[in-house]
Amino acid sequence: MTAPLKERIRADLEARILSGEWPPGYRIPFESELTDLYGCSRMTVNKVLAGLAESGLIQRRRRAGSFVAQPALQSAVLRIPDIPHEVEARGEHYGFELVARERRGVGPKDPPASGLAPGEPVLALTCRHLASGRPFAWEERLISLATVPAAAEADFSAVPPGTWLLRHVPWTEAEHRITALNASPALAASLDLPPGGACLSVARRTWRGDGTLTYVQQVFRGDLYSLGARFAP
Repeated sequence: MTAPLKERIRADLEARILSGEWPPGYRIPFESELTDLYGCSRMTVNKVLAGLAESGLIQRRRRAGSFVAQPALQSAVLRIPDIPHEVEARGEHYGFELVARERRGVGPKDPPASGLAPGEPVLALTCRHLASGRPFAWEERLISLATVPAAAEADFSAVPPGTWLLRHVPWTEAEHRITALNASPALAASLDLPPGGACLSVARRTWRGDGTLTYVQQVFRGDLYSLGARFAP
């Protein structure tokens, strides 16, 4: 059974946004252009754009058009880091290892803080970030395939998932939880630390509208990473 035209138009526009073909800030075609492209009424196009705006994928500006949404909220204390950029900014060579990749449903062992429903399809990724050949951070991430279906085909052995998400997927809100911890034997081995070594854990949930995009816990070596911010009243 063929999907209604409105659903097909929306699916097409969503695919262009989620694949990164239309990155954040990109002006999508005007209503009149979309009407000609799809051979439909302007009302149909208007309903599609209204739905995309409601879901947080686009921002509509009067007289200027519609644009792929930029992040609307970042913490005043901690922005979402792009680890490769941060490592290279320190004058070190960045390296990355994809340790595990699994497509599955959310299970009882996954953190409730992710906000993902039991059984919801996710891409589970385990990664290690390196700075000049030394372990820098250990990452365990869940990406919602309901919200970011394009992640299923992304090559995360070549591009770290956090970098890919920042480049290709618009988000509207993020929440951070920062914790100091001592490395378990397994984590210590992964980060080349003695058991019980000092680490800094940053757990982050990112949304687009009401839907969770990703939940990640990144554990950094305490001797290689610190957090700071400069701000005014």
